[in-house]
Amino acid sequence: MTDTPSGGLASVTGKEHRAATAEETRALGARLAALLRPGDLVVLTGPLGAGKTTLVQGVAEGLKVRGPITSPTFVIARVHPSLSGGPALVHADAYRLGGALEVDDLDLDASLQDSVTVVEWGEGLVEGLSDDRLEILIERGASGEDRVIRVTGVGPRWSAA
Repeated sequence: MTDTPSGGLASVTGKEHRAATAEETRALGARLAALLRPGDLVVLTGPLGAGKTTLVQGVAEGLKVRGPITSPTFVIARVHPSLSGGPALVHADAYRLGGALEVDDLDLDASLQDSVTVVEWGEGLVEGLSDDRLEILIERGASGEDRVIRVTGVGPRWSAA
């Protein structure tokens, strides 16, 4: 994976990362997990097969939550409790949702303060859940195998980055 040296918030947010393999995508997810805390919202965007769930697998590994982490497309949302006393991971998929009212029906805001909430396909639907969020865009690179991952912090929580 190519990006800045590992470190704190600024080494991950506001940057473009490149991942040549699924393992590198998971490793970036684990680095992100080290920065996440209860109440954080992460919004993942990218085409089918871009690696959104793979990134969440790394976040889950870093948060030390119960797995397995699979795409929640058909169940819409899963809660993965912590195995280490940390926050739970709420992993949601808004792909099949028709709009903000259906997002509201999920009650993601009910567990937001106690969990790390990651929403695949959430762009344009879940930003109202929190003024502070990480927005992550995952795209296929030129070779089709590598990934370009852009991490942008929004709101006061991430302004230090």
